[in-house]
Amino acid sequence: MRPSGRQPDQMRAVTLERNVAPKAEGSCLVSFGSTKVFVTASVETTLPSWRRSSGMGWVTAEYGMLPRATGSRTKREAAQGKQSGRTQEIQRLIGRSLRAVVDMQALGENQITLDCDVLEADGGTRTASITGAYVALADAIKWLEARGLTKGPVLRDSVAAISCGIYRGTPVLDLDYLEDVEAHTDANFVMTGTGKFVEIQGTAEQVPFSRDELASLMQLAEQGIGELTTMQQAALS
Repeated sequence: MRPSGRQPDQMRAVTLERNVAPKAEGSCLVSFGSTKVFVTASVETTLPSWRRSSGMGWVTAEYGMLPRATGSRTKREAAQGKQSGRTQEIQRLIGRSLRAVVDMQALGENQITLDCDVLEADGGTRTASITGAYVALADAIKWLEARGLTKGPVLRDSVAAISCGIYRGTPVLDLDYLEDVEAHTDANFVMTGTGKFVEIQGTAEQVPFSRDELASLMQLAEQGIGELTTMQQAALS
């Protein structure tokens, strides 16, 4: 039995609330159970120096956790003067995931920055961030298109992410914190709405996992991404 009482292939309750930051070109408050991430998408006409005059745009992301997103207060990374390796790794993952479905030529010389701020962490903050960031990104692109600032269809596909793992010998979908700390295998899958893989991160925490177990995790991920894609489409409609 999972701590939450869910079935092995059952995700937590997921919500995607758009337009929660009226001043941003796109925004989404995403919840995976108790995990909550506030995402804003900001459009800028200033590109990184290496991208200027290329005729192409850029999509990037920043990620952070608020001090009381966890059980005890953590210091703000800005106050410490540097980001942790974990923060850098996650925000790079978010950026890569979003860029995988964007036509940079069609985006034109515009930059979209996704800021993902974790309000409450209960496992799966990176997967929730990617899933919610796509919704905010789609709205920011609509904002650009409405003003004639793009050069054709920008989004080639949708993208979402989900965690899977081996918990007490059973492959399970969408790990919460209690499962994550005890799981023998922890994996994150980033996939497009059409079922293509963008990135797979998998680690054996205690016991190495088999090819069959990996296949089971992939099957769960495909199911979960399918459900998330449907939710994204419903939110954006």
